Amino acid sequence: GRCWLDALELALRCSSLFRLSASKQGKDGEMNGSSDSAHAGLNHLLQTSPISDQEFFHLNESALENNHHLENDAFSDKSERDNIEESENETHENSRKTNESESDQSEIHGEVSPGRKGTTYIEQIYEEFGETGESSQTETVSEENKSLMWSLLKQLRPGMDLSRVVLPTFILEPRSFLNKLSDYYYHADLLSQAVLEDDPYSQMKQVLRWYLSGFYKKPKGIKKPYNPILGETFRCCWFHPQTNSHTFYIAEQVSHHPPVSAFHVSNRKDGFCITGSILARSKFYGNSLSALLDGKAKLMFLNRGEEYIITMPYAHCKGLLYGTMTMELGGKVTIDCEKTNHRAELEFKLKPFFGGSASINQISGKIKSGEEVLASLNGHWDGEVHINELKNGNAEMFWNPTSEVRRQRLKRHIVLFEEQTDFESERLWQHVTSAINKGDQHKATQEKFVLEEEQRKADTEWKPLLFHHDATNNEWHYKYEDLRPWDPLNDIAQFEKDGILQTMERHLSTRMTNHKTTCINNQITRHKRSAKDCRRRKTSDQPSNHSQNTESSCSTPESVQELSDDDGKCLGLENLCAQCGKEMNHLKEIHSAVLSLQRAQQDIHRNLSALNKKSFHRKVPSERFLLDSRCWFLLCIFLTCQLFINYVFK
Repeated sequence: GRCWLDALELALRCSSLFRLSASKQGKDGEMNGSSDSAHAGLNHLLQTSPISDQEFFHLNESALENNHHLENDAFSDKSERDNIEESENETHENSRKTNESESDQSEIHGEVSPGRKGTTYIEQIYEEFGETGESSQTETVSEENKSLMWSLLKQLRPGMDLSRVVLPTFILEPRSFLNKLSDYYYHADLLSQAVLEDDPYSQMKQVLRWYLSGFYKKPKGIKKPYNPILGETFRCCWFHPQTNSHTFYIAEQVSHHPPVSAFHVSNRKDGFCITGSILARSKFYGNSLSALLDGKAKLMFLNRGEEYIITMPYAHCKGLLYGTMTMELGGKVTIDCEKTNHRAELEFKLKPFFGGSASINQISGKIKSGEEVLASLNGHWDGEVHINELKNGNAEMFWNPTSEVRRQRLKRHIVLFEEQTDFESERLWQHVTSAINKGDQHKATQEKFVLEEEQRKADTEWKPLLFHHDATNNEWHYKYEDLRPWDPLNDIAQFEKDGILQTMERHLSTRMTNHKTTCINNQITRHKRSAKDCRRRKTSDQPSNHSQNTESSCSTPESVQELSDDDGKCLGLENLCAQCGKEMNHLKEIHSAVLSLQRAQQDIHRNLSALNKKSFHRKVPSERFLLDSRCWFLLCIFLTCQLFINYVFK
């Protein structure tokens, strides 16, 4: 209601100001020019595209500031000369405010100042996809490469760790392992939807759907990504058109022996953040080897304070000595949320010895709430996955990476090559990647050997640039981690610069300071003009009643008595500063109260949902008990009456 009243008051004052300006158009050519420019600016504003909620909020602030500055000018009853002077001053003030508003709007649309400009990202055009099923996971080794494989296998022993073994380049995928870890975020919009789910079971299903979306992208044939160099980094991001936000991915190789890759994913506007580290180990078993990914990722929903702990499967390659070389995923993984007491368990199954093509890439699992199993899943991790909900018996398609789903993937943006550092993955491996793409294995081996020699000469006491190690939990954390919930009243956009994630903010204190300064300047101008008019009218020989009324109307709002220039100015400044300080404190209190109310509302909603479920399960037995009691009571009354009648008529 207060907002509507303020809007009506602002509309009336603006219309009064427009009438005053319109009455002077025939008298002053400069006023006509300023009026035309104002109308042109107004028409341009009306013809622009619809603005977002944040922009609307910012425009409302500018309008209210203009309303405050014009508060005493629209209805003042002054002479024609005073009106012209005020209009000139207001025109100057409005032009200055228009420039300020344009600078604020440019920040909202991403046109930030050079000091706050983020990294330049460009859309990645080409993306390689392997075929679904077994065809893209098998490869026949040529005779030339078989000799390389035999010479390599002769150096190995069963159970040996392959982290220090130099692999031939023909089995390398032309990208770094840090790059490959980003395959899980092409469907990060599923996490944006999961944040909005109030039911823990629905939320877990959405998180599990996002987890499965990271596996269907496979290279053509059996390929292994580059082992990252110590200090190597990789950055990319995905744009969410539905929420007008970005998901940023930052990874760094923080250790070489053992090889540890740390990563951080953030989208504060949509309310989620992921951090974790992976220790890559390889084991040789004779005719097969396994690439183990030890570690975990922590998914956090910022507005809810919920954490999901996620583990990874391992990659298994068999047929090294005899048979067809095949790559599969295996192992048991979990997605566990301690706060909601929900847990998802998945098992990636290896193809059995006598299994057919339908038995490859199989997956099974279940979703649990405590010890109660809510649903079971089965299917293929690169194809269809079905879910069977045990409560109601419904069976439906849970996940299927169809061609339509692939077209709807978020577009990944990578750092412009000219802005990449020397240790950025693409720049670091550019010569090896170029040689592999051209089919020159000899050149690729030479370039890879150069990088590996530089790695051996590197300083053993390397300090990571973007991550730090927590020795108590043995975890790696992003140095610039920001886990604050998104504040739409203060936060404008999230951006990244030199691997550092930052948030462009609209500080309330800064706005109030600028507003206070403008109010003080306008108040000083009015005091000076009022004092000058009062002195001029006092020197009049025959002051009339009209002059006395005008003289009384030129006093300041803070005082009804006649003040001198200095006294009025000081009193006005003191009252104005106190008023602005009260307004700022009042807005801060409202902001904190709204946030606390939102959190309380979410907790109440979850508690009500839980109570409704419990009451639903208990409702039927209680009603049945009451019904049985009522029947027994009526039966007893009936029998008593029957006995009484029999006794009377006996």
